[in-house]
Amino acid sequence: MKFYDFSALRINGQEVSMDQYKGKVVLVVNTASKCGLTPQFKDLEEIYQEYRDMGLEILGFPCNQFANQDSGSNEDIHEFCQLNYGVTFTMFQKIYVNGENEHPLYKYLKNETKGILGKQIKWNFTKFLIDSEGKMIKRYAPTVLPSKIKNDIEKILK
Repeated sequence: MKFYDFSALRINGQEVSMDQYKGKVVLVVNTASKCGLTPQFKDLEEIYQEYRDMGLEILGFPCNQFANQDSGSNEDIHEFCQLNYGVTFTMFQKIYVNGENEHPLYKYLKNETKGILGKQIKWNFTKFLIDSEGKMIKRYAPTVLPSKIKNDIEKILK
């Protein structure tokens, strides 16, 4: 399977096939609204605004698996992201990123890369960078600020 073989539900319930991102550089992030790392939404939105016209897409996947830090409904999460951070990149419905109910896309992403603790996602804001041909480039730890990924994004956008 490839990145483009998967689909997910946008926060509004619309199904989106990842193949719509062919030719784009994609940053996939599992997010949370009540986490110490939540301010990364600001960085993510700034990067999206800076590079979207060059072919960058950011896909946010809310997850409540880490210390119950995204317990609200999809509507609550959407409203929070818009009001507090002006998020315009694509947000999806809340998913599981680990365990027996993990989303198939995350199972794939984890199998393509390993983090410090093996394949499992260890916390909110783990990031996966995928090139314009759907190839996994790199996995970033939750504490790596989106601004620190800019150089890698710029390299593959060119």
